[in-house]
Amino acid sequence: MITVEEAFARIVGTTGAVAGSESLPLAAALGRILAQDLTATRTQPAFDASAMDGYAVRAADTAPGLPPLRLIGESAAGRAYEGHLEAGETVRIFTGAPVPAGADAVLIQENAERGADETVRPTEPVEAGRHIRRAGNDFSEGDVLLPAGTMLTPGAIALAASGGHPALAALRRPRVAILATGDELVLPGEPVGPSQIVASNTFGVAAMVTAAGGEPLDYGIAADDTADIGARVDRAVAEGVDILVTIGGASVGDHDLAGTVFAEKGVSLDFWKVAMRPGKPLMAGQLGAMRVLGLPGNPASSMVTATLFLAPLVRALAGRPTVSAERAGALGAAVPANDHRADYVRATLSDDGHRVVVTPLPRQDSSLLSIYARADALLIRPPHAPAGEAGEPCSFVPLDG
Repeated sequence: MITVEEAFARIVGTTGAVAGSESLPLAAALGRILAQDLTATRTQPAFDASAMDGYAVRAADTAPGLPPLRLIGESAAGRAYEGHLEAGETVRIFTGAPVPAGADAVLIQENAERGADETVRPTEPVEAGRHIRRAGNDFSEGDVLLPAGTMLTPGAIALAASGGHPALAALRRPRVAILATGDELVLPGEPVGPSQIVASNTFGVAAMVTAAGGEPLDYGIAADDTADIGARVDRAVAEGVDILVTIGGASVGDHDLAGTVFAEKGVSLDFWKVAMRPGKPLMAGQLGAMRVLGLPGNPASSMVTATLFLAPLVRALAGRPTVSAERAGALGAAVPANDHRADYVRATLSDDGHRVVVTPLPRQDSSLLSIYARADALLIRPPHAPAGEAGEPCSFVPLDG
């Protein structure tokens, strides 16, 4: 068996983003990765604009003791005043409206008294440039708004739209084929025979792939038959998927056939056991350009290994950051000493006002999906870790759901 750290290095390592990009409308770009630098096609604002409601003025005309200003027009957003402001004149102006030629400040309406004779008397002087957003204050045409590799958040998408872009070039998503194996499996909603169970792992793993930035492809359920499994491996190769994930059949029983098929198809198998619990029977390899991962079939084992290895691989191929998800906290309950395998204990998180408290859930059997679904985190118990008491430091990986 190899360590978790070595398995991670072999699976993820220095993996870079997949080749290729696609043009996406802004409405479909959330969470995608920008494929190339995005430059502004326009200047924002395109004109000197008012930052406040008030009156466009020449600052010199607001000095104490001068006569009231003569109101000559109005400038509103989308309807600029087209004339030129001369000495002693003012124009009513609203937030976002173009500042008229000749004006060099905005007198806010709270500091102005408007007379019945269409005059305006400043009650406070205003400095030149006050309350004006200069043209290009946000960005100018040709500026790089977003560098390549940026994750497209709501703010980034809004900036792209403001810069004049109706669509964006995004890295393509890595395509991940997910194949469940086992005669015992049926799909949710189908009749369940006396020796059968519902295939749940496919849907959890697919959701994890989507969250990591990939495109999950459901390859269905293969019987415990090497020809059936082999045909689906061939399909993955023919369709050029980036990762083939099998669920189940990764152990050494008579009906665990994934490894046999991988060998027949020429998969270069890197390893097939990891010193961890749950999830020891994890296989990783490569078939041509396609990555291959064989996840264990028990629900918690499948989800834990997908969290620790598959999701980071998908993020790397999608061009997303792959920084360590490990966090520091404090034990919420006593834990026993550990053996030679790293334990990933399903746990809940809370906050005592000073730190994150990580409390193991009471049952840890790898078949218990209800326990996994309740968990907020995986408490990490390193190999040969001594017993720990509540309050002692610990490490954990958050589960984002």
